[in-house]
Amino acid sequence: MVSDVNSHAPDGQPWRITVLRNRHGMVATFMDWGATWLSARVPMRDGSVREALLGCATPSDYLHQDAYLGATIGRYANRIAQAELKTLNLKLAANQGPHQLHGGPEGFDKRRWQIVSQSDSSVHYRLDSPDGDQGYPGNLIASVTYELTEDNTLAIRYQAETDRACPVNLTNHAYFNLDAHHGDARQHRLQLQADRYLPVDSAGIPAAPLKAVAATSFDFRQPKRVADEFLADADQQAVKGYDHAFLLNAAGDITQCAAGLWSADGALQLSVFTTAPALQFYTGNYLAGTRAREQESYTAFQGIALESEFLPDSPNHSEWPQPDCWLQPGDIWRSETRYRFTAH
Repeated sequence: MVSDVNSHAPDGQPWRITVLRNRHGMVATFMDWGATWLSARVPMRDGSVREALLGCATPSDYLHQDAYLGATIGRYANRIAQAELKTLNLKLAANQGPHQLHGGPEGFDKRRWQIVSQSDSSVHYRLDSPDGDQGYPGNLIASVTYELTEDNTLAIRYQAETDRACPVNLTNHAYFNLDAHHGDARQHRLQLQADRYLPVDSAGIPAAPLKAVAATSFDFRQPKRVADEFLADADQQAVKGYDHAFLLNAAGDITQCAAGLWSADGALQLSVFTTAPALQFYTGNYLAGTRAREQESYTAFQGIALESEFLPDSPNHSEWPQPDCWLQPGDIWRSETRYRFTAH
C-alpha cells in the first residue's frame, strides 16, 4: 500500500490506515473508508512473504473500482430482488438494474467508519446508519472488529443494533489469490463443506429452490481444482462462472471448518470458519479492469471471494432453512468469520 500524496477521501479527511502484526511476522492492513481489509502478508516456510489479498496500489484507487475489494458490506450483502422488502411493502435503493446489490448505491463500503479503538492486534470500527438509509427502516448502529491472532488467523466480528425491524447481513468482500497474485485463481483447489447451493439467474437473483451439490459441478465436498468443472453447466453459465451461495453443513458452528482453499503450488492454505449459515463463492468473473496493487489492473478470475452471509434475497424467503436475517429492536445481531492462513 502506497500512501497518496496530498490525497483525501471524499469527505475531505485523510485516510486512516491501521496495521496489525503478530509475533510470527504476519501483517494485515486496514482502512477506515469502508472498514476495508487492504492487505494480508503471510510469512512462508522459505522465509519469503506472500500477499494473499487482492487490493489497490493507493487508498484513492479504491474509489475507482466496483469490485468491493476487501470492503465491509452492509446493510445487506448480496442481492435483494426488485430492491423490495415484501413483508413491509418497502422499496430499497436499486443499484443493479431493478435489484439492490451489497446494500445499495451508497452502501457501507462507501462510508467513513469511526475507529473506536485499535491496538497492535486489533481494530474496532463503528458506523451509524440513519433511518431510511438506502431505503432501509430504522436507525442502525453497526460495528466490525478485526483481530489478528498468533496462529495467523484474521478474525472478523460484526455486531448491529436497530430501533426498527430490519434485515442485516454484514460481510467482508475480500478476494484471495494464495499464489501471490500469479496466474489464474481457478488453479486453486477448493473444499466447501456444503451439501446444497442456491441456483440464480443471470442477475444473481435466486431462480430455484436450494439444490443438492451431488453429481453437479458445485460439489466441492472433497477438494478439487476450481478450473476442473468451470462453466460445465447452465447454472454457472448464467453468471459466467461460480457466483453462488452454498448453505453450510456447519450450520453456524464456528468450530467446524466451512471451507478450505489451497494455492496452486500447495504452499499456502486458507481455512474459513464462520457463524454465518452460508458462503458466497465467487470466482471474480467480472474483475477485469479493476485497479490492482501489483499491475495496472486485474484480469477476470484472478481472485476468489468466500463471503460469509445469509443466502441472497433472504428477507423475502422465510422458507429457507437458516436463521432469521431480520434484526428486531432490543436484540443484538452478531456474526463472526475467521480466515486462517497456513504455510506448508
